[in-house]
Amino acid sequence: MLKKSTFVVLLLFSFFSALSQKDEISLISWNIKDFGKTKNSEELNKIAEIVMDAHILAIQEVVSGFGGAQAVAKLTDILNRKGSKWDYVISNPTNSPKFVTERYAFVWKTRHIKIKNRGWLITELDSLIDREPFLLNFYLDGRTLAVVNYHSRPYNKDPESEIGALSKFVIDSLNTPVIIAGDFNVDEKMPIFNTLKSQEYKATIQNQKTTLKRTCKRSDYLNYPTDNIFYSKGIRKVEGGVIDFVRFCEQLEKARKLSDHLPVFLRFRLN
Repeated sequence: MLKKSTFVVLLLFSFFSALSQKDEISLISWNIKDFGKTKNSEELNKIAEIVMDAHILAIQEVVSGFGGAQAVAKLTDILNRKGSKWDYVISNPTNSPKFVTERYAFVWKTRHIKIKNRGWLITELDSLIDREPFLLNFYLDGRTLAVVNYHSRPYNKDPESEIGALSKFVIDSLNTPVIIAGDFNVDEKMPIFNTLKSQEYKATIQNQKTTLKRTCKRSDYLNYPTDNIFYSKGIRKVEGGVIDFVRFCEQLEKARKLSDHLPVFLRFRLN
């Protein structure tokens, strides 16, 4: 009988079994709760095992102090010892109200993916969005992919107005294929996403809860459908979903030490 940890590793491998196919890229978006000093080496190693078969990782909720940058560097170091070369960038702290400020991070495999700068917070939106998004252009065999990393304000503090402002910005300002990855605190079925959808943006997952409850009730430990990856025309989805690293109710308490969100993944090709 397979141990549960072995089962999860095999499950994760199945998500990315076709990653070696030519021109396919996989991106994981993950709100890793309080990503900073609260994560010890064992927890960082577990996070690395979950994401190591992807090409690009977008992290939300990196703590704004030194501990956040240090945790991203440690995670990248662990990944570098698992067989592939990785690099990372961390945003400046967002221009946010007190106790809301965070950083964003990208971590990626460098073999086929390049950057020309270290990315930037979208300052045009800092008066409209509490944690203004982080934008980084990736270059894949000469083609440009813009990835926007975003963590909205909570569901009861009008994230819809932020999403409307972000939607207008990406439609008006970005001309390359675009991915918007993050925690939107809003279900993708809500009307606020119609502006993006009218411009042929698509959601990677539908009807999929991504946050974790504090306790498991009747084998159900999932709460709300708030995390997603939206992708523009010029990007063809091959596969998408969530990586359920919990799997069993008895694992919930330990899983929540990593995060209270499941990662979302998109495997895609640039047209």
